[in-house]
Amino acid sequence: MRTARATAAAVTAVLGASAAAIAAGRLASDAALKAPAGRPLPTEPRLTVHATAAGQVTLTRDLASLRPGTYGLQGDGYHAVVGPVVESATTSADTVVRRLERVTHGTLEPGAKAWLTPQVHIGDPKAALGLDHADVDVPGELGALPAWFVPGTRDTWVITVHGLGSTREHPMNLMEFLHHHQFPVLDLAYRGDLGAPRSPDGLGHLGETEWRDLDAAIRYAVRYGARDVIVLGWSTGAAMALHAAAHSALRDRVKGLVLDSPVLSWEATLRALARARRTPGLLLPLAVRAAQGRTGLSGDRLSAAADPRALKVPTLLVHGPGDAVSPWSLSRRLADRRPDLVTLHEVAEAPHNAMWNADPKGYEEALRRFLTPLM
Repeated sequence: MRTARATAAAVTAVLGASAAAIAAGRLASDAALKAPAGRPLPTEPRLTVHATAAGQVTLTRDLASLRPGTYGLQGDGYHAVVGPVVESATTSADTVVRRLERVTHGTLEPGAKAWLTPQVHIGDPKAALGLDHADVDVPGELGALPAWFVPGTRDTWVITVHGLGSTREHPMNLMEFLHHHQFPVLDLAYRGDLGAPRSPDGLGHLGETEWRDLDAAIRYAVRYGARDVIVLGWSTGAAMALHAAAHSALRDRVKGLVLDSPVLSWEATLRALARARRTPGLLLPLAVRAAQGRTGLSGDRLSAAADPRALKVPTLLVHGPGDAVSPWSLSRRLADRRPDLVTLHEVAEAPHNAMWNADPKGYEEALRRFLTPLM
């Protein structure tokens, strides 16, 4: 009898441990599948505002707060824009001073918690940039998809698609540049975004289903006068661009791709985000399996879309080794295997989604050179 009880207790313990591990894997997978739009990814550290004075802001010293370039500085109830580190400023060993370009809304108070974001602009193109635009609805398979349309004189449209942790405000970083070069811009919100339909399961699919909303945007552009389109996608938006270029019925209208911080392996990205949530290494395979079970994600579909042999159009890759979410090595390998079609612009010291922020001038010059023969 004692042996039977001991066996039963051991089985119960094993089952309990297994259930706990499965639950932990499911929770870890949320880092990617439930990444809220406009909120920081778990790879982005929280900082503290220590002081503001005379166009400067003092922040917690961290690798993030020492990055070069221009970023949004966001917290609960406020948004500001910060420029480069002020090298001449007097600081302690624990702080760093950056130029404070502007406070967009709210109040920047000492003690406030903050994080850096690639979203420099908030609002809509008129409010943020002074650009006339139309609020349009793109008919998608799940319902109407809100988008901003900024008109231009060319018959090649640029469709912009944001990625993880950001919103359709993020592409406004490049909207003035694209408008200057007379491209019509269609800036899309897709399933799961504010104002757009939710996925049936309420989860993000890292581009594997969302690309159909981009397909709808391509159809919309062609219906309203676009001869061709160029897709500019960040992160999972870049994955959506690859899926659309491979599978859209209108893929012959896709004239070029610009892939910023592209997610070329959903499994690698999911592992990176789960690891950033301090998920133990032993549980990372469970997080991957949980994501597969919850969403039907298949590495085969993205691998096929990102296969160098599948590329048919000129592609600009903008990426760098500082990306902790999407491996830089995959972009470099893609560029190495298709030098006839792929141009790689490397950006140093830039986190995921923030290649423009780290080096706006270099980014825009690389983009100008890429777009010129496609105009």
